[in-house]
Amino acid sequence: MILRDPVHGLVAFEGDAERVVMALLATREVQRLRRVRQLGLTSYVFPGAEHSRFAHAIGAAHVMVRLQGHIEGRAHALPEEERLDAQARREAIAAALLHDLGHGPFSHLFEEVLPDGRAHESWTVDVIRDPGTEVHAALEGLGAGTAERVASLLVGDHRVPWLGRTISGKLDVDRCDYLLRDSHMTGVRYGLYDLDWLLRALCFAALPSGEHVLAIEGRKGLPPIEGFFLARHFMYQQVYHHKATRAAECLIRAMFRRLAELIQEGAAPPDTPAAVRAAVLGEPLDVGAYLELDDPMLMSCFASWERADDPILADFAGRLRHRRLPKTIPLPDRVDDHPIWAEARRRAEEVAAAHGLRPELSVWLDLPEDAPYEEPA
Repeated sequence: MILRDPVHGLVAFEGDAERVVMALLATREVQRLRRVRQLGLTSYVFPGAEHSRFAHAIGAAHVMVRLQGHIEGRAHALPEEERLDAQARREAIAAALLHDLGHGPFSHLFEEVLPDGRAHESWTVDVIRDPGTEVHAALEGLGAGTAERVASLLVGDHRVPWLGRTISGKLDVDRCDYLLRDSHMTGVRYGLYDLDWLLRALCFAALPSGEHVLAIEGRKGLPPIEGFFLARHFMYQQVYHHKATRAAECLIRAMFRRLAELIQEGAAPPDTPAAVRAAVLGEPLDVGAYLELDDPMLMSCFASWERADDPILADFAGRLRHRRLPKTIPLPDRVDDHPIWAEARRRAEEVAAAHGLRPELSVWLDLPEDAPYEEPA
């Protein structure tokens, strides 16, 4: 199986890797990722950022195949039971392809705005373990018990202890792909780093506890790993946390809060999907209902809500659809500046109230957070 990718060029899956990828790509749950944008509302700022989580999933699986090839010659440093056999290789490729399976609409925003607030990683594991999903059946078709082993790998519980961090860690195939992909699709250069050299510099090291981990070998590996962490830092600073994107996300937060109020009052727009109603109220969703949620469904809701009888909901929906975003005011970001934040918020709420707006729906103190690197726990 050979694909052309704008980031990695020719992407080839051969042998067992092809068998795994072909089986999983044919499932409804993986195809749904075509309808979930990788960067949510970032295209409001960077017009090229229209790429999907589907493309990223394929890229992550490709990086996993490359990683396995590079570390094969380093396996002599591992005890026999921690070396990758054919089964573990297949499971790692499957986990890389499926790691974002549970993502809701609009990137990570959906997790932040809903009362239930379940992380997409939790939904991913539920989708894989659910015997009613096509992806579960496809995994079991690769070997009995594969679905459970892949789910366990995604939560860091696998018979090969170090393998989980290649899926979700400080240096993993997810980040290796999305930094390059998001940089390319947004048109910025902040996310570029030397993936080829980084993979070649990987080795195994033993911690004092006896645990084996992937590490970077020698001084030659320092420039690419430093470049990797700096790329992630600058992408968060310049792209992921861009003020206009955050302002658009605040409109969605306000919309969902207002929708929840209307549902509780019995005045919600009549064509609001049941899955959306349940989600904004924090009611339990089964896997099937959750998987109905994607970007086109929410955009269709916003178009409908722009014509809603409720003027507040209609205003928020119209402003989001036509990119009339809230204005942003930068504040000092030191810890001892908290009193300034409180005073700024108080004054903004007074202005909102004076203009007939509801302050709790119109004024947001937005505090994006990210650490480019933290010591593992």
